[in-house]
Amino acid sequence: MTRHASPRTDDVVIVASADVEPRIAFPDLARRVLAHNDKLMLVEHVMEKGSVFPRHSHPHEQLAYLVSGHIRVVAGDRTFEAGPGDSFVVRGGVEHQVWALERSVALDIFTPYREDYVEWAGDE
Repeated sequence: MTRHASPRTDDVVIVASADVEPRIAFPDLARRVLAHNDKLMLVEHVMEKGSVFPRHSHPHEQLAYLVSGHIRVVAGDRTFEAGPGDSFVVRGGVEHQVWALERSVALDIFTPYREDYVEWAGDE
């Protein structure tokens, strides 16, 4: 399967999970940039218990789906916890931070694609 490191306008972009090695984004937090094109990006984050995704913001809309685990999220003026099957959306520009209360796997979808994550896709 072919993976593209830059945003693509192909009609179909296929990424085999076995072709994407996780890379450490923060202590005890691994990131895999999966399928993406010039409009969308799918990213998997695996957070070990106790890991923290630091407070940040970006202009991209973000849809998060918790595959497994338990996290605490601060987004804007809201604080909440999420478990397996829960999802949430954070508008672009809103500061947010995540703590893993147990080992957690999350899928994040960004629109437009994260220019700053393209290098994480490999092939460079």
